[in-house]
Amino acid sequence: MTTPDELEQQHTLSTATTRYDELRMRDALAAMTADADNPPLSREEALELLALSEVVIRKAGYGRQAMVRSARGSGASWNQIGAALGTSKQAAWEAHNRWIEEQARQHELTGFEGLDPDEASDARGLAGRPD
Repeated sequence: MTTPDELEQQHTLSTATTRYDELRMRDALAAMTADADNPPLSREEALELLALSEVVIRKAGYGRQAMVRSARGSGASWNQIGAALGTSKQAAWEAHNRWIEEQARQHELTGFEGLDPDEASDARGLAGRPD
């Protein structure tokens, strides 16, 4: 069986979305036409499509907080960032600050991954308050 964990190692975000789009289009055509030229997905393909949807969600989410940081660095307000994420400014700010703290803890544990103390301090300063 194909799992998101297996596919995540095999695909970049770009290749995962390309394969997802390919399978999704075939699935949609099969549902609309129901003819021999557009057969339905096999069980394996349907499960791959489902697993790929999870891979795309995961991979797109990995860089989200880095993008939030870039938006703050370019002068975006928390209101604007919240709107871009489809959430409130408070929820966007809280999620970003949780990410900063997780990155700081990761650095404490590994000594090299995550944000070192100076980087975490800079990130907190850039995040500011949600007002």
